[in-house]
Amino acid sequence: YHNSSIELGAISTQVFPDSTVINGLGRYSGGPSSPLAVINVEEGKRYRFRIVGLSCASWFNFTIDGHNMTIIEADGIETEPMVVDSLPVFPGQRYSVVVTANQAVGNYWIRASADLLNRTFEGGLNSAILRYEGAADEDPTTEEGPYDLDFNQSILTTLDSAGVPGTPEVGKADVNINLIPGHIGALFNINNVSFVDPTVPVLLQILSGATHASQLLPAGSIYELPHNKVIELSFPATDNLTNGAVGGPHPMHLHGHRFWVIRSAGNSSYNFDHPVMRDTVSMGTQGDNVTIRFVTDNPGPWFFHCHIDWHLHHGFAVVMAESPSEAAIEQGNAVPQDWKSLCPANLTSSS
Repeated sequence: YHNSSIELGAISTQVFPDSTVINGLGRYSGGPSSPLAVINVEEGKRYRFRIVGLSCASWFNFTIDGHNMTIIEADGIETEPMVVDSLPVFPGQRYSVVVTANQAVGNYWIRASADLLNRTFEGGLNSAILRYEGAADEDPTTEEGPYDLDFNQSILTTLDSAGVPGTPEVGKADVNINLIPGHIGALFNINNVSFVDPTVPVLLQILSGATHASQLLPAGSIYELPHNKVIELSFPATDNLTNGAVGGPHPMHLHGHRFWVIRSAGNSSYNFDHPVMRDTVSMGTQGDNVTIRFVTDNPGPWFFHCHIDWHLHHGFAVVMAESPSEAAIEQGNAVPQDWKSLCPANLTSSS
């Protein structure tokens, strides 16, 4: 973005960015031919690329002209190798891929096609450069595609996975929660409630004695989860008017846990045997019902939210209050008295 959120209109839910940058460098339509990020490689060697979705809005389709990529990690968890020639990267997602420098010495376009931007690559927009040792210091002339090895998350699997916990049937976890997205005016909601920042953080409310969802604020956005249970969350994109909520597909991110993706976007079947584990997943579009599972082995209040910052700001979030009583004991013992003394008594009460 070339302007601040206030100048762009902070109440807007669909604000389009001005340009794509890769490693901090990029060009924009009508702008100068400024330097692009250059990744230097040597012919015959293999390289591990760490691809991180730092966008606050757009998702990107990442490609390298003339080169395949082997996925070996997603969101910090090693995966079974999967060879692709294009990779969708949503805000908050991370991948490691291995790229073999097996082409002729030269310059090759690295492309990041964004869903909210002008998708052209003309003049080096949305691009960086893969440069072989010995190649000239100039922009590439390579052509994109064709792409025959599309990414399919439903067959991406975690390395050495022991399978999904709980009964291998939909809705048969210890706790099953359906989180339905919605949109009214400028605000998003989940199960008809828009998240509003509480005046006292949820963890501080728990440390002050609130141990049940009914006692925690913001009301309607707190889901209490029992300790050491299998939790199944599903978030169906079923609203014909909003195509799975305005501005989708939405990357949903859970703090405090990695989860198994037992049903992914674009797929109607469920995988309980060997699915991928990660912490950020696309909610998909109309007709999808992305479903995840995790085990409540980490007491505390954990944010679950859309990783598009504009949408989070407009209420697209809930808090998973995992075993509040256990969290109060564990976190209470870890909080030093000096920190507690910073908060006046009238601000530490959840009532």
